[in-house]
Amino acid sequence: MTNIEILENLKLYMPKERIKQNEPMKLHTSFKVGGPADFFVTVESIEELKNIIKFTKKSKIPLYIVGNGTNLLVKDNGISGIVVKLAMNKFEVSERENSKIEVKAQAGVPLAFLGQKMLQSEIAGLEELSGIPGTIGGAIIMNAGAHGKEMKDIVKNVVAIDYDCNICEFTNEQCKFEYRNSMFENGKYIILQANLELEKGNKDEISRKMSEYMQFRKEKQPLEYPSAGSTFKRGTDFVTAKLIDDAGLKGYSIGGAQVSEKHAGFIINKNNATAQDILNLIKYVQETILKKFNKNIELEVKII
Repeated sequence: MTNIEILENLKLYMPKERIKQNEPMKLHTSFKVGGPADFFVTVESIEELKNIIKFTKKSKIPLYIVGNGTNLLVKDNGISGIVVKLAMNKFEVSERENSKIEVKAQAGVPLAFLGQKMLQSEIAGLEELSGIPGTIGGAIIMNAGAHGKEMKDIVKNVVAIDYDCNICEFTNEQCKFEYRNSMFENGKYIILQANLELEKGNKDEISRKMSEYMQFRKEKQPLEYPSAGSTFKRGTDFVTAKLIDDAGLKGYSIGGAQVSEKHAGFIINKNNATAQDILNLIKYVQETILKKFNKNIELEVKII
């Protein structure tokens, strides 16, 4: 199928202003790198998503789902096929017994945005996670966490769709949450919504915690440079950032990519890096740690 035919089909499912061709992915990732996607579409409803799933499956066109692109590294040659950005970003709050609050949040809701809304409504439980620069959907897929709390601690259940367009619901237990992992990592489902269990809180206390955690991030993490957050997972019996630091790799650069001097667990786009610069640096760090300490370090960042 030609790109013209693909475009004409996509226009049947959504307004043409939400369809972009040859769209640079560096505009849609926090690393600020990545070549063009053949098609980049912004989806605002389940019906639109279903139509695109059916179309790509029937036409055998590769389909990629992204949120805010904060944990993503797209290669320089770009993405062949259709990239769907989930922009379903509504949420609703309902009170339960014993001061419990249920928040139904669609996959495209940014955690930081939801955190601010919960603060305004005096709802506690999201403070530790509200500084994570991603969406609800992305945070659930990787069981994102910070300051001793993970998504698994607040998720009640998750609603998702499979590639046959069946809507499925999963309990917290069925999500199989582990450290920076869940059943959704297998790519068989697209998360649509999560039901979070929070609780009534004190606005001043919530605000104090959020400010404290944000200050910690500013002091300890290289937020002034493009990155995808923590590049590597923590080991079962070691702290990866400490090994990288002990190996003398803080500040080590390849091209425009650098191991952050502020936090060795972060690879940053220091000076107009290419995706290949970052990939080369990742490989060098992994090989160095294996050679020096006999430890395999795994990526937390997803590569397309």
